[in-house]
Amino acid sequence: MKADSSKDKTAHSYAASGVNIDNADAMKAGIQQSLGATLDERTLGVGSFGSLFRLHGYEDPVLVSSCDGVGTKLKIAALTGHNRGVGHDIVNHCINDILCSGAMPLFFLDYVAMHKLDSTQVAEIVAGLSDACRESGVALIGGETAEMPGFYTAGLYDLVGFLVGVVERSNIIDGHSIAPGDKLLGLPSSGLHTNGYSLARSVFNIDTDPSQLARHIPELGTTLADALLEPHRPYHMLLQPHLSSIKGIAHITGGGFEGNIPRILPQGVAVKIDKTSWQIPPLFQLIQSKGNVSAGEMYRVFNMGTGMILIASPEKAQQLARDIPSAYTIGEVVPHKDGPRVILN
Repeated sequence: MKADSSKDKTAHSYAASGVNIDNADAMKAGIQQSLGATLDERTLGVGSFGSLFRLHGYEDPVLVSSCDGVGTKLKIAALTGHNRGVGHDIVNHCINDILCSGAMPLFFLDYVAMHKLDSTQVAEIVAGLSDACRESGVALIGGETAEMPGFYTAGLYDLVGFLVGVVERSNIIDGHSIAPGDKLLGLPSSGLHTNGYSLARSVFNIDTDPSQLARHIPELGTTLADALLEPHRPYHMLLQPHLSSIKGIAHITGGGFEGNIPRILPQGVAVKIDKTSWQIPPLFQLIQSKGNVSAGEMYRVFNMGTGMILIASPEKAQQLARDIPSAYTIGEVVPHKDGPRVILN
């Protein structure tokens, strides 16, 4: 008679391999409460296999979408335990992206993934998402929370956002009418926003010595962590009344000035920017001096205190500057044949 070898076999389960379904289900039930605060009559269903959103009140609507992540700013948030602000970061980043087409946000979905689900960490992230969505009139209609042991580093996580907005087809902003002589206006950022953090972490030696984050930096007037974690600023409510006066909008994110402004320029034009036309915030100055970073590299990586650039005719630009006190003129559109399309003087 053959011996039963089942006694020698190790019993496997999903929980033993690192994924606790019961814990995840309980956490998702808590997340539903945060979602509820952002919903209105446009949301027809949330929580099934797909969420339903009713689009109405438009004549010829065009949906505009954005998908992005927060990047390695997440590592600083995780190291300090200040995870709520990154929820604002990803919502506001995506809002600003679709704003460049003249669109207003409708609904948002998120993806959070980590080594092992931490209920406190997830609750803070989702609370930040909910706060940002509620402040901007956006429905947080769903998302995914993934537990992936053996894939993510313990204590760290990834956060990705998906936003859909809408614009009337006749009101789409695409930069096609931008012409030489048009003016560039800048709008101040609230800090690094969500870009350049790999360089910032390297300059401040954060990965090797995380205690640097708790240091109070006199020239910043706060700790390094608080300065680096200042949430990404949204611009849609500020600009919504003025969109008809704007020919082009550039969100200064990864790639800085050179990587983002040409995306909205038609053929035959470039932009000339006066770097002395606004005050560079102390955080950028500190990164440049401490890291011995070249000026060219700084403007390729960071927003340098200008988070959004508007392009308008000279007359409209003057009116915009009057109507938006925080806006400042930073340059103009010039003819282009060859060479760089962003000239920084």
